[in-house]
Amino acid sequence: MTQLINLAYLVAAVLFIMGLKGLSSPRTAVRGNLIGALGMLIAIVATLVDKQVLSFGWIIAGIVVGGGIGATMAHRVKMTAMPQMVALLNGFGGGASVLVALSQFIITPSSEQPVEWLIALTLSALIGSVTLTGSIVAWAKLQGYAEAAMKLPGQGLIRAALGLLVPALGVVFVWQGLGWVLTLLVVVSLALGILLVIAIGGADMPVVIALLNSYSGLAAAATGFVLLNNGLIISGSLVGASGIILSQIMCKAMNRSLGSVLFGGAMVSDEQKASIPGKEFYEGKVKSCGAEEVAMLLEDAQKVVIAPGYGLAVAQAQYVTQELATVLEKRGVDVTFAIHPVAGRMPGHMNVLLAEAKVPYEKLVEMDTINPEFAQTDVTLVLGANDVTNPAARDNANSPIYGMPILEVDKSRTVVIVKRSLSPGFAGIPNRLFINDNSLMFFGDAKAVLQDLVRALAEL
Repeated sequence: MTQLINLAYLVAAVLFIMGLKGLSSPRTAVRGNLIGALGMLIAIVATLVDKQVLSFGWIIAGIVVGGGIGATMAHRVKMTAMPQMVALLNGFGGGASVLVALSQFIITPSSEQPVEWLIALTLSALIGSVTLTGSIVAWAKLQGYAEAAMKLPGQGLIRAALGLLVPALGVVFVWQGLGWVLTLLVVVSLALGILLVIAIGGADMPVVIALLNSYSGLAAAATGFVLLNNGLIISGSLVGASGIILSQIMCKAMNRSLGSVLFGGAMVSDEQKASIPGKEFYEGKVKSCGAEEVAMLLEDAQKVVIAPGYGLAVAQAQYVTQELATVLEKRGVDVTFAIHPVAGRMPGHMNVLLAEAKVPYEKLVEMDTINPEFAQTDVTLVLGANDVTNPAARDNANSPIYGMPILEVDKSRTVVIVKRSLSPGFAGIPNRLFINDNSLMFFGDAKAVLQDLVRALAEL
């Protein structure tokens, strides 16, 4: 039986790897997700058989209640709230690891366990606790219940003290195996999770979400060592490793180091905020336009690029965006979509939105590929993207976002920016793109604006 169980875990691990491979491309993401889910089903069944569960009553109840809540959340959540849901799911994973670690300590005398078991238990409780509260804070920030970046009095010192106290408590627990030490470790780790995320600004949230996802995987892997469950060790390790890799990719896309995100707080310091210009930056320099004017530009264009951002998600404008692209293509216009790695509030946010609207995968072009094409683009339509199109990141060495790779939309012949207002993006700085000579501002909700454009094109 043991050999069959291990074989099932091996099959599940292969399916997990295949699933992750599928998630690397929008074209295969759905299939990859289903493959990963099949692997998890096999791992769960193998675990239940392996442990020879005597009563499935609580397990069935958990499946019914948890499955019902999950299905309801997935059905009701809006695409703009998907990052918040991912943050919560990361937190649930961390919380589950903490509960399992505590329960195993209660039912298993620590004196009978080897040192490596106590180390795994310590890591499970520590990482799981940090993930739980950190994810809740990230959810509150994304949901608008907390400021993008908050500073508490003496926050740096408190965070450093807790950072030193956590490993000290871990060593004491491994050495003595005392329950009160483990409890204190959990409490301190919960506080540390709050302090690690509370000072991080909104612009860094894509990195934070990816990192918390990695934490939840590492906590699960540590819990696997506590339970001596190979399936949990493998799946947790894969999630932890992939989350770290994704975090590094996000940091590179924002020209930020992982350390600066975790310990540097907001992307823009208080000193930089004091020198950032206000509304006077745009006074007398912005050229606004209407649907008829933009429709004529699109009518005469041969190549059009659409650069989506968070404003597209807020307006739920992905379907009318695809409708506009279809109308233009029927008129012989070459239409592509420029995708920045951190556009939106989570990795792949724009890919998911546009895939939902059945935009062909080959039309979604990554930043490095699309940037050389902007010089040959007649019209670029920027839909709610802000920081990821700001030329200051390329040209202004004093800018807080200097060095961050951007979509070089300003090199197009004409740029039409669709936004509700001139408000700044997550970085909190003005966008020079809005006042460029080749830029036009089309103020309004992205969905309503695009609907007006479709009607205006039909009348030409």
